Amino acid sequence: MRKYRNQPTEVDGIRFPSKAEASRYQELKLLERAGEIKDLELQPKFTFWINGKFLTYDTGHKITYTADFRYKEGEYWEEIVEDKKGFMTQPTRIRLALMKAVNGIEVRIT
Repeated sequence: MRKYRNQPTEVDGIRFPSKAEASRYQELKLLERAGEIKDLELQPKFTFWINGKFLTYDTGHKITYTADFRYKEGEYWEEIVEDKKGFMTQPTRIRLALMKAVNGIEVRIT
């Protein structure tokens, strides 16, 4: 079953959960070919470390965040973590806040 009425789309043999994400992938691939960005990565996964330990749920499972894309851009090849604008659930808001507070990464919402 699809999440939030998205239409799965395949590009370059990769299945994306939505047309919007597939379209953004195509844009980023063009930017990479043009040399504007490099090291494009799909679905990068992040964990949260606090005081040398993984942040976990009560069940013991690690709390993670998976973004849509990660790449480097700009004069100094700054790392960018990007996610699509969409239905923002409370758990997603919490994970975005953890990305900033714990990992020092501000996720770019496109």
